[in-house]
Amino acid sequence: MSRPAHPGPGHVLVVGAGLSGLSAAMHLAGAGRRVTVLERGPGPGGRAAGVELPSPGGGSYRLDTGPTVLTMPDLVADCFDAIGEPMERWLTLRRVDPAYRAQFADGTGLSMTSDPEAMAQRIRDFAGPADAAGYERYVDFVTRLYRLQIGEFIDRNFDSPLDLLGPSLARLVAMGGFRRLAPTVARYFRDERLQRIFSFQALYAGVSPQRALAIYAVISYMDLVEGVFYPVGGMSALPQAMEAAARSAGVEFHYDAEVTSVQWSGDRVTAVTTADGTMHQPDAVVVTVDLPGARELLRRPERRLVRPRWSPSCVVLAAGVTRTWQDRPHHTMHFGHAWSEVFDDLDHGRLMRDPSFLVSLPSATDPALAPPGRSAAYVLFPTPNLTAPLDWDRLRGPYREQVLERVEAAGWTGFADGIDAEVLLTPADWAAQGMVAGTPFAAAHTFAQTGPFRSPNHIGDNVVLAGSGTVPGVGVPMVLVSGRLAAERLVGADPRRRSRAWR
Repeated sequence: MSRPAHPGPGHVLVVGAGLSGLSAAMHLAGAGRRVTVLERGPGPGGRAAGVELPSPGGGSYRLDTGPTVLTMPDLVADCFDAIGEPMERWLTLRRVDPAYRAQFADGTGLSMTSDPEAMAQRIRDFAGPADAAGYERYVDFVTRLYRLQIGEFIDRNFDSPLDLLGPSLARLVAMGGFRRLAPTVARYFRDERLQRIFSFQALYAGVSPQRALAIYAVISYMDLVEGVFYPVGGMSALPQAMEAAARSAGVEFHYDAEVTSVQWSGDRVTAVTTADGTMHQPDAVVVTVDLPGARELLRRPERRLVRPRWSPSCVVLAAGVTRTWQDRPHHTMHFGHAWSEVFDDLDHGRLMRDPSFLVSLPSATDPALAPPGRSAAYVLFPTPNLTAPLDWDRLRGPYREQVLERVEAAGWTGFADGIDAEVLLTPADWAAQGMVAGTPFAAAHTFAQTGPFRSPNHIGDNVVLAGSGTVPGVGVPMVLVSGRLAAERLVGADPRRRSRAWR
C-alpha cells in the first residue's frame, strides 16, 4: 500500500548524514519525496561513524568512537519500515546480556540484565529482599513513566509550551515525574550502590541525579527493561545500513560536501551552496548540524532569555589491544568511592578527583571487530566541557596516562601496555568536529531545555532541524526520533506507521 499523498515539498535537502539526517532522509523518501543528503565527511554516521585502524600484527580493528550503547531497536526498525524494508535485511543486532556490569570501589559488583525475574533475584542476593521488592516496584514505575511520556512528551512536535497542557501532564505530575531523580530512586532502593546504578544515567541527559528530573528515569527503562543491543560490525554498521537502505529507496548522497552558504528569500531558503561551488535549489531543507552551529549557518540566531547550559563532555579512548579478557562483559561501569563529588567536580569545571567511568569491550559481543586473540575496547571518562578553563592541548598526554592508570587499577591488567592502535578524543577534539562547547552531548536536559522548552526544530517556512540539540534530545533513540519529527514537519505523519515503539 502506498502512502497517501500529502501536500509539501517535492525535493528535500538534508544537511548531514549522521543518524538524525539518515532517519529524516528515510522517512522523507518513504513519503515519496526526492531526497538529497549533503555530508561534509567522507561517509555516513556523524558521531557514530567509528574508525578502522590496522594492527601492526596483521588484520585491523573496527573501533567505536561515539555512541557504544544501543537501546530501543524498534526505533531503528521504524526508519526501515518507512521505506518498506525489514531492518533484518540490512542490519543484525545482538542483545547484550548482561546489559552492563556495575563495579564498585569496595570490590563488590552486580551484573545487570533486562530479565526482571533474574534481576530481582540478583538484587535479592546483592542487597536483600527489601531492595529486590523495590526493584520490582521501580520497573513498574519506569514502565508506566515511559508509556506516558513516549507519545505525549518525547515522540511529538511542539509548537508551544501550551501543547503540554492536558490529562497526560496531570498524570505525569501525579506520578512525580517533575521531582528530582536521585530522591525518587532512593524511594525504591535503600542500598546506596543500587541508587547509583539506577540514577547514573542522568549523565546521558547532562545533569547530575540530584538535579535531573525524575522523567529521565525512562533512560533506565530503555537500558534495563527493553535491554541493550549491539550491531554486528560495530556501531558504525548502523549508519552504514541506514545509508544503504536509503540509497535503495532513491536517496542521493554527496560526501565531502560541506555547506558554506544558504540563500533566503523572506522566510524561505531558496538555495544551498557547498564548498566546491555547487548550488542546490531544494523545496525544503533539514539541517542536522550541531546547534547553535546550524543557526549560525542559517544566519538565524536563536533568541533566548537565558544562556544555554551545555552538558559535561568526555574523554574517549578507543583502542585496539593485544590481549583479551574472557571474564569481562561488553560494558562495565566502574564507580569510584565518591559519587556526589563527581558531579560537583564536573559542574565546577574540575577533572574528576575520584572518577567513575565506562569501559566497553565490543569484541566481547562481536569478536570480528579485532584480530584473533585481541580486543576492540572503548573507555569513556566524563569531563567538564570547554566552558571550563582547561587547556586540553597541555592536558591531552597527561590525562591519557591518568585514564590508563585508572583502567589498570580497576583490574584491566595489561590494557596500557597492550595498546597497538588507538584514537583519543578530548573536548578540544569534539569542538574541532563542530560540537558546541566541546561536548558530544549537546544542551543539558534541564527543565528549561526539555520538551517544548528545548530549541525548536523549525525555522522559517521550509527549514527544519534534527539532531541532539533540538527535540527530543540526546542519545541514539532520541536522534532517530528527531529525524522523523523533522520529516513530519514537512510532510505530515505517516498514517501507515506502526506505533511499536510504545506498545
